[in-house]
Amino acid sequence: MTEKPLTHKQALAKVIQALGGTWDTERAVLALRVAGYEPTSDEAAGKEARSNLRELAKDGLIVRPDPDQAVYRPA
Repeated sequence: MTEKPLTHKQALAKVIQALGGTWDTERAVLALRVAGYEPTSDEAAGKEARSNLRELAKDGLIVRPDPDQAVYRPA
């Protein structure tokens, strides 16, 4: 039986939970690439990372302590 691959959001959530610390677009892009995401461009990679970070914040997994900075930390 083969396991269903993780979505980008699920893969990023697992890495954030495992590593902790602060998360910005750059760190999220790197984590997604390590998880197998192969973006068509750096712009696409950043867009995917930011989208996933916002979704994880909406889900309550991470928080954005300073509303003026796009930096998150585990909730």
